[in-house]
Amino acid sequence: MEDPISRDYTYPVLAVNDIVGSLHLQSAPEQIADRILAAIAVGILYPGDRLPSERELTEILDVSRTTLRYAISRLSALGVLEARRGRQGGTFVRPLRPRSLESAAIVRALGPIWEQLEAMLDYRNIVQQMIAKTAAQRRNDSDCSNMQDALEAYSKAKSSADSRKADHALHNAIAVATKNLYLVQLNRELTTAANLGFTAHPYSAELHERALSQHRSLVDAIADGNALAAEQLAEEHFLVTSTQPWREALAGAHSDTSQQFPRSTITN
Repeated sequence: MEDPISRDYTYPVLAVNDIVGSLHLQSAPEQIADRILAAIAVGILYPGDRLPSERELTEILDVSRTTLRYAISRLSALGVLEARRGRQGGTFVRPLRPRSLESAAIVRALGPIWEQLEAMLDYRNIVQQMIAKTAAQRRNDSDCSNMQDALEAYSKAKSSADSRKADHALHNAIAVATKNLYLVQLNRELTTAANLGFTAHPYSAELHERALSQHRSLVDAIADGNALAAEQLAEEHFLVTSTQPWREALAGAHSDTSQQFPRSTITN
């Protein structure tokens, strides 16, 4: 019997870099500035964070140094970034920024790719459920020890940088516990694809505390070999720490921009 779904629809292959690839099609300095602003607004780049080096940023954003410098200069002039000199110098995200700039940037940067981003976040969530379930089935004592070490580091993290480093170590340890190198690599690739090309995840102090409780439950389930619980906890964890921050950022941005530009004032 013919499958009606396969007859009526054609399903394209979803490449891991679809989101980043879509963004690379828009490389004007203003659009690169919007992308950086969107990353700041959702917490991928947090107040006080130092931006990656110029070389790293040109690779992440797939732009020339000239374009990147123009974008950073523009954001610095708007009060979003500031340059600091010295051994610990660099370009840093300012604690106080005009919210209206962030909201407009999110709408411009994410609006055209929102369906792709939602699909990527859903894909990542499904894969992470599979990783957690498989880890619970295959973990050994060494894996459990590595997860506990990363969990302890996460619990002691006092900065966005330390939190992200420990989070990366924890989820990498979980992926390694699957004993499947393809899943380890996919875990890393999806982190980048779901965060506009950046390797960091959304961060806030509140999100860190909520994730800490989820991390503890997830590690316990994997260590106990409870595959079903691990799968369910992973689903909840990535919904809260990845999907929801993006949805809330876009919803808030739409609300802000609609208040700034009421429909009655827009003319065709």
